[in-house]
Amino acid sequence: MTSIDEEATQRTQPRLVSIDTTEGSLPCHLWLPASGRGPALVLCQEIFGVSEYIRARAADLADLGYVILAPEFYHRLPARTVDETRENFLQQGLALAGEVDWGTAVGEGVAALAWLGRQDFVDGNPGLIGFCFGGGLAFAIAAESDPSTLVSYYGSALPGLLGLADQVRSPQLHHFGDSDSYISGDQVAVIEETVTAGGRAEFHTYPGADHAFDNPHPAFHHAAASNEAWSRTVEFLARTLPR
Repeated sequence: MTSIDEEATQRTQPRLVSIDTTEGSLPCHLWLPASGRGPALVLCQEIFGVSEYIRARAADLADLGYVILAPEFYHRLPARTVDETRENFLQQGLALAGEVDWGTAVGEGVAALAWLGRQDFVDGNPGLIGFCFGGGLAFAIAAESDPSTLVSYYGSALPGLLGLADQVRSPQLHHFGDSDSYISGDQVAVIEETVTAGGRAEFHTYPGADHAFDNPHPAFHHAAASNEAWSRTVEFLARTLPR
């Protein structure tokens, strides 16, 4: 595995918080920007858990001035993260994601968003950002709540969630690679048509990029797509969740 942005994980360290939900306590990681306050995002993990990559992206966002809360959606499972140096890491991640009770995870995400919005160090109504498993989960959470904004990277569950599209009222930004091995081009086209129908969503595809192209692991990473998508994410958040 190539090294992630180790500087990002060093410059901003999270603290662990516990949120009360109807399903019990939800452990979460909380990053604060240098100012100690700001607009906020719930960050929904990929299938590998709140991995070093997800932590690095959280630190990137905190450096931009955002408060970031990353729930441990795998906290009831035998493992919360996957060792991406192991040969079968992808199968492990898929297996863990398959064990998650979807309705419980959505409810916990709604609770995390509400908790974040009540904190005195948060300015305004929080938003959502998610990657892979978390991209679809963030969409489902948005349908059950009222986040200020939503950014979804190649939401793997989106093909089965399009019936919720009318319930997602937030401005949205979606990223997909046009060579996604897990979501066909036809499915991506249907997702685009559905989520953009109300005029609330921006949708971008990236030539030659596979699923999980933002993850720095060499099995997934597409540098050009990652850089372009991140630039668009930063600009979109500046408009929809201004600092």
